[in-house]
Amino acid sequence: MLFTIQLIIILICLFYGARKGGIALGLLGGIGLVILVFVFHLQPGKPPVDVMLVIIAVVAASATLQASGGLDVMLQIAEKLLRRNPKYVSIVAPFVTCTLTILCGTGHVVYTILPIIYDVAIKNNIRPERPMAASSIGAQMGIIASPVSVAVVSLVAMLGNVTFDGRHLEFLDLLAITIPSTLIGILAIGIFSWFRGKDLDKDEEFQKFISVPGKP
Repeated sequence: MLFTIQLIIILICLFYGARKGGIALGLLGGIGLVILVFVFHLQPGKPPVDVMLVIIAVVAASATLQASGGLDVMLQIAEKLLRRNPKYVSIVAPFVTCTLTILCGTGHVVYTILPIIYDVAIKNNIRPERPMAASSIGAQMGIIASPVSVAVVSLVAMLGNVTFDGRHLEFLDLLAITIPSTLIGILAIGIFSWFRGKDLDKDEEFQKFISVPGKP
């Protein structure tokens, strides 16, 4: 019963903080922690120093990549790859966004590539929703396969005391599972998206829309 009350308090703080947004989320999370420590007399845990250091390293690396123009180079290579294989954009695009996420550790870097994916798709009479939906999912799936993502490092830290076949879980052990499974999942998403919806030349609503003067 006591655990349920504590859980409800934390959830209320988190939901209310998320609703307010910004700094309120962290502030109300801190208030929930204060209530647990001083009202329910729970022992606070150790700060996740390893995770915090990884976050600092990822942010610094991303900032360096952006400032040096490395991210622009990566996006140029991705654009060339997409335009070189326009017919297979529904499969190639999610692999491209997933690769960008794996290299950078965050899915936010793919926002710039989405307009390019749309342009390649629409010019080749492919429903843009096919590659764009798959690419968005692929970008997020790449997080669990990225060695510099906070999610992977946090999971390794959480499972650090767990033993498998008499030995502790190592960083490479986790990546040996997440990388192949991510790539297989990306391929499945691409194949599924390839057959999603009608082709634009067979879509009556789309053809009716573009036949109206002044419509793009």
